[in-house]
Amino acid sequence: MAVTEAQNPLLGENTCGSLLKKLQEIWDEVGESDEQRDKMLLQLEQECLDVYKRKVEQAAKSRAQLLQALSDAKLELSSLLSALGEKSFAGIPDNTSGTIKEQLAAIAPVLEQLWQQKEERIKEFSDVQSQIQQICGEIAGNLNLNEVSPAVDESDLSLKKLDEYQSELQELQKEKSDRLHKVLEFVSTVHDLCAVLGMDFLSTVTEVHPSLNDSTGVQSKSISNDTLARLAKTVLTLKEDKKQRLHKLQELASQLIDLWNLMDTHPEERSLFDHVTCNMSASVDEVTVPGALALDLIEQAEVEVERLDQLKASRMKEIAFKKQAELEEIFARAHIEIDPDAAREKIMALIDSGNVEPAELLADMDNQIAKAKEEALSRKDILDKVEKWMSACEEESWLEDYNRDENRYNASRGAHLNLKRAEKARILVNKIPALVDTLVAKTRAWEEDHGMSFAYDGVPLLAMLDEYAMLRHEREEEKRRMRDQKKHHEQRNTEQEAIFGSRPSPARPVSSSKVGGPRTNGGANGTPNRRLSLNAHQNGSRSTSKDGKRDNTRPVAPVNYVAITKEDAASHVSGTEPIPASP
Repeated sequence: MAVTEAQNPLLGENTCGSLLKKLQEIWDEVGESDEQRDKMLLQLEQECLDVYKRKVEQAAKSRAQLLQALSDAKLELSSLLSALGEKSFAGIPDNTSGTIKEQLAAIAPVLEQLWQQKEERIKEFSDVQSQIQQICGEIAGNLNLNEVSPAVDESDLSLKKLDEYQSELQELQKEKSDRLHKVLEFVSTVHDLCAVLGMDFLSTVTEVHPSLNDSTGVQSKSISNDTLARLAKTVLTLKEDKKQRLHKLQELASQLIDLWNLMDTHPEERSLFDHVTCNMSASVDEVTVPGALALDLIEQAEVEVERLDQLKASRMKEIAFKKQAELEEIFARAHIEIDPDAAREKIMALIDSGNVEPAELLADMDNQIAKAKEEALSRKDILDKVEKWMSACEEESWLEDYNRDENRYNASRGAHLNLKRAEKARILVNKIPALVDTLVAKTRAWEEDHGMSFAYDGVPLLAMLDEYAMLRHEREEEKRRMRDQKKHHEQRNTEQEAIFGSRPSPARPVSSSKVGGPRTNGGANGTPNRRLSLNAHQNGSRSTSKDGKRDNTRPVAPVNYVAITKEDAASHVSGTEPIPASP
């Protein structure tokens, strides 16, 4: 039975009871004493206690390790949640539910998931920070920053921090885009300026930075502060160069035009330099044609100006006389009397002597022309009024001749035209006194401002006006005397008719008395000699037309006006009346 129990696998092959029983059997066979048996059993108990104690210690140590592992896992969980900025996480087990191993088994997948999320978050931070570092390096112009990966602060991997980095990245990307736009604008401006100036664009732009070459991609172009500053400086330099070249070209164009005009250059020869003169009045921004301000074009214009200057020196007399003719024309239009023969002799003497440079002589004549134009401009207002005054005087003279014509109301050809002209002439004549007063006031003001007498074709204008006033006064006195004489004559006729009857005497020439009186008194406008004196001044004053050419053929009366003959007029002039001399 004992043997069978000892071999029964269900009860265990070596149990403590079976071994103790077998030991007792051995002791019985050996004959161990009870004392020895108790000692050995005591030893067995002690050894069993030691084994239990070791097992308990091992179990306690294992439990402590599990608790430490659980604590570490919880601490790591808290640290991950804090780093990720998560206040809570789905799937975290309750601290008090289940055994230690169950708690460890429950927290392990949460930790694994948080670790995976942390790695992904670190990668996101690293990507964003790398882009920020790259753009900052491009802006600073230090591309060596991109060789070292940025360090990620694993203590703060929250979404809030990631959003801050992403916002910073967006601002930097916007700044990069703005800078790139500025760079492209600068490059485009440099390209346009180089094209106008005839310069090599690639060599100019690559001097600023090699990445600005056309072969380089847009995103690879330098956007650093230094590149922008150098581009801006290059643009300013090119614009200033463009401004100076345009100014130089416009000066050359002006010189070319002046020289062409002086020497009457043929239009075909002028057309060879249309590309120079076309920008004569253009502003800096308006010049956009490629090569319009190239150095070789400016040098070509300089060579042409130098050639024309040499040609001008050989044709100095012709050019000087041409300028003198222009000066004389200005004086003639302004009715300023000069001595052209003396001026031309002086020019000839200066050129033949060789003591004056051609350029100096022409410059002096240009100054004279400018001063003459200025003086002519200051006289223009007075001359316009003199023109009106003289026209009015001519109409006044015509009106007086018209009034002396007894046939003026006959139904002859053109009579109605003369009648209309007479009506307009009377209106114009009535304005003469006011016009003369205005002329006198303006002339005196002009003389006070300029400190000299205002001469009209060599005659002082105030003297002409004074003479006209005197003649007009004499005409008025003559008219008054004529009216008195006519009244006295009519009174005598009335008295004779009262005494001798109304029948007219056959010996008295009625027509002669009626015609002779008015025509004799018609000299109230001035006797023929007197009127001639006035008309002489008028013809002299109107001896130059508006285009500066002499014009002595202006008719005083229209062609269709039928005037009495000089002989008929002379026959009615009383022989007893003296004829005043021309003033």
